[in-house]
Amino acid sequence: MAAADPPGAGDLSQLAENVLHQLQENFQALTEKISLRMEEMGERIDDLEKHVADLMAEAGIESTDEELRH
Repeated sequence: MAAADPPGAGDLSQLAENVLHQLQENFQALTEKISLRMEEMGERIDDLEKHVADLMAEAGIESTDEELRH
């Protein structure tokens, strides 16, 4: 804290630093949670595509993976 700072400026600075640190931690946790959910959704989509292809094969319908994506 500089000599020209008003009383309490150090406390305010520390409070701001603590808030920013907490926001950073919350943002990181949210980012990790979103990434995990995206991975799970990707796996579910892959499973769904496989099941659709299996059902189409059972029904005697031929299709390429490219057709399933449109």
